Amino acid sequence: MTTSATTLANPKTQPGSPPADTDKRRQILDGAREVFLAAGFDGASMGEIAKAAGVSKGTLYVYFDSKDALFEVLTTEEKRWLAEALFKLGSETSEDVGSVLTQLGLTYLTEMSKPSHVSAIRMVIGATEKFPHLGRSFYEAGPACGIDRLTAYLDAQVAAGRLRATDTELAAKHFLHLCQAGLLTRLLFAAGEPPTEEKMRHQIAEAVRVFLAGYAA
Repeated sequence: MTTSATTLANPKTQPGSPPADTDKRRQILDGAREVFLAAGFDGASMGEIAKAAGVSKGTLYVYFDSKDALFEVLTTEEKRWLAEALFKLGSETSEDVGSVLTQLGLTYLTEMSKPSHVSAIRMVIGATEKFPHLGRSFYEAGPACGIDRLTAYLDAQVAAGRLRATDTELAAKHFLHLCQAGLLTRLLFAAGEPPTEEKMRHQIAEAVRVFLAGYAA
C-alpha cells in the first residue's frame, strides 16, 4: 500500500449506497490513509479523517458508516489492487519459468519491503485483535489472492511438463516464503533497513534456484 493516491478497484454499488467510485470517495480514502498511517487504527478518529480529507463529518458518514468499515475498504481494495498488479503472470506459454518467477519475485520483494507496506501490515495486525474480520478481509484480498494467481500459473506449467508438483498451492506458498525468507518479519520488528537492490536480486536468485531444484521437471 502506498501513501500516494492509488488506482482502486471498483466494487459494485449496493442499492441505496453512494457511488462506489467517485472523486469524493477517493478523496476520503486518501485522507483516511494519511491519518491511519500516522495514528494507527486505534488512534485515528472519524473527525481527523474528515479534516484530512477536506470533507464534513456528515459527508464522511454518507460514504462510510464507521471507522472499521472505512479501514476495511481502504486496506482490502488497495491490497487487492496490489495483488492483481503483482501476480499477472501472463507468460504461461513461456518455457523460461525461471525468468517469470525471477521477475515476480523481484516485484514482490520490492513491494513487501516498502516502509508504507510494512506500516500497513502492522496497522492491520493491531486492528485484528479487536476486529478479526478486518484481518480476514485483508488476507483474502491480498495474500490469498496472490497465492491463487500463482497457483494457477504453476498448474499451467505442470500441465506443460515444465514443473512437477502434486500440490501447486503449497508450491506457490513455498516460493513466496523463499522470496521473503524472513525479510518481512525483520522489517515488522524494525530490525534493520529495507534491503538494497543487490540484496534483493541475490535473495530472489536463490529463491528461484531452490524452488526449481525441488519442482523442475
